[in-house]
Amino acid sequence: MYDQYSEPDKVLRMADVGPVELGARDVCVKMLAAPINPSDINSIEGVYPNKPTVPGAVGGIEGVGQIQAVGSAVTACLSPGDWVIAFPHTAMGTWQTYAVKPQELWHKVRNDVPMEYAATVTVNPLSALVLLQCFTKLNPGDTIVQNCATGIVAQCVIQLAKAQGLRTINIIRDRPGSEQAKHRLTQLGAHLVFTESQLRVKNVKSLLGTLPEPALGFDCVGGNAASLTMRFLRKGGTMVTYGGMSKEHVNVSTSSFILKDLSFKGFWLWNWVNSDKVEDCKKMIDYLLDLVKEGKLTYQTELTPFRDFGLALDKAQGKLGAQPKQVVSFWDKAKL
Repeated sequence: MYDQYSEPDKVLRMADVGPVELGARDVCVKMLAAPINPSDINSIEGVYPNKPTVPGAVGGIEGVGQIQAVGSAVTACLSPGDWVIAFPHTAMGTWQTYAVKPQELWHKVRNDVPMEYAATVTVNPLSALVLLQCFTKLNPGDTIVQNCATGIVAQCVIQLAKAQGLRTINIIRDRPGSEQAKHRLTQLGAHLVFTESQLRVKNVKSLLGTLPEPALGFDCVGGNAASLTMRFLRKGGTMVTYGGMSKEHVNVSTSSFILKDLSFKGFWLWNWVNSDKVEDCKKMIDYLLDLVKEGKLTYQTELTPFRDFGLALDKAQGKLGAQPKQVVSFWDKAKL
């Protein structure tokens, strides 16, 4: 937990908190696992739009737990032993061993998938599914283009697109290991993968081969990467920006508006979930975990014991080089 906004290394602390009374409509959940997301870091730093109130804030916006007890007036189909996840829009604080929250903040999920997937389904995979389903009507055989293709959202997009009969064009940065990255993305189902330097050609659409021009593009970077993404789009296409990793502006030419009639939209999961989409969100989460169970959705994570939270935090912040998504497990398997 933390009492002021600053760098996580400076303000995060472990604390023992006394028991909380279980209200009539509350559910007591033993947290099993929770990831460390970039948005968690930004919240602690005080730069994320929605952040917990300090002092006494608990980090973490998603995670999976097991119900220990339910209040006398709980009407939802929730029972002790069930696995539940916290919704990301609640900013409820998932980096804790137990949580007591109202029943509407929990959603029951299947318990026959690895807990690291249940713990991480509500941010990256859900974002990928919303991007594919909620901006442009796509039909089997259509093509999408995206940058930051090695990110977990983009990896999920590739696999979800494959499941829906869609093709993907993927852009990655030029850096050591790019050929290995291309191979990994192709194994996930990517049709084409380019480094940014490979797109320094007059007509990028000449690289498409037999693929149709993309109707939809996803940008998580801004700057030059966004410009490369929009160059692929067909007339009347749409580009959705859901991140700004380069901290550079998205620059759009006049011809993109007038001659190509492109549309540009933004996406923030928090806004989407809060716009009367809770029930849609639940159905999407269930669908995503079904795909995990079927082996059709996968991404790399690393489980780290809660006692080693500092190590997981360093890895999540990139202090130890490229690392899998860090997921903190709160209990030894013997105690689950």
